[in-house]
Amino acid sequence: MIELILYTRRDCELCREMEEVIDAELPRFEARLERVEIDARPELEALYGQEVPVLFVNRRKAFKFRCTPRELRKRLLREVRRDPWR
Repeated sequence: MIELILYTRRDCELCREMEEVIDAELPRFEARLERVEIDARPELEALYGQEVPVLFVNRRKAFKFRCTPRELRKRLLREVRRDPWR
């Protein structure tokens, strides 16, 4: 299972755009998405406040600000190939 974590903010247009890309591509993969809003979490705001949205794929930072459907698909395919037991 591919694990994605998306760090976002309230009322963030770039965050909504990235969520749309992820939502469109996710059904093609065995993956789970966790959305984390950083607005009320000072420790996360300190880490990602200037970079949101930030998407981690299997605990590695994969994208910040934007990603295209093609870029995300390519990145997720790399994860599938990395795990020979799938």
